[in-house]
Amino acid sequence: MKARAAFSIFILLVLASSAAAQDLPQGFVYLDQVAPSILTELRYDTPDNFLGRPVDGYRAQRVILTRQAALALQKVQKFLAPFNLGLKILDAYRPQQAVDHFIRWAKDLGDTTMKWKYYPDVDKKNLFRDGYIASRSGHSRGSTVDLTIVSLEEKTFGQELDMGSGFDFFSPMSWPDSPRPTPSQRAHRALLRSAMAGQGFLPYDKEWWHFTLKQEPFPETYFNFPVQ
Repeated sequence: MKARAAFSIFILLVLASSAAAQDLPQGFVYLDQVAPSILTELRYDTPDNFLGRPVDGYRAQRVILTRQAALALQKVQKFLAPFNLGLKILDAYRPQQAVDHFIRWAKDLGDTTMKWKYYPDVDKKNLFRDGYIASRSGHSRGSTVDLTIVSLEEKTFGQELDMGSGFDFFSPMSWPDSPRPTPSQRAHRALLRSAMAGQGFLPYDKEWWHFTLKQEPFPETYFNFPVQ
């Protein structure tokens, strides 16, 4: 009887997982169901981001991507594994309502709560002009991801490699080709870029952490379902 009960619980969990996946638009998946070893830290689900508050549309620490992008990241993870390194996702699919939240925030020039941490050298009024924020984001198409590399060594598990600047640090220091980081920091950026390019991802010239799948399946569609 115990074995039968355990099997019934297992079936219910499988069905629940399947139902959750079916709630996503066709072509999208939860990354933890494709590549569960990849770490996650969605800053926009927390107050630790350039707004200083949770962002509209983020309701859980669940990474959502198109299936093609998720499978490509799984291959990047496998490439890094022999070096005791892995990926940590900082943002992935981003609903349009989150982008709209960014736009409203950017128009309020008096709200500079997180300037000290995320854009100390950039005037807030210039964030759009300088390409750090946009009214349409590739993230909303589902095949763009923000990420870094972390250690998988037991003693340093989850520790991020030093890239010379943090995620969403709006500055020329964060440009992938900036000469300002140290040689080791530039080497870490080059490793991330090479690993991602090897699986068909294109970089962004203003953010070392930002990559878009070259053969993205929805190049003209901006989605607005929540991250949950």
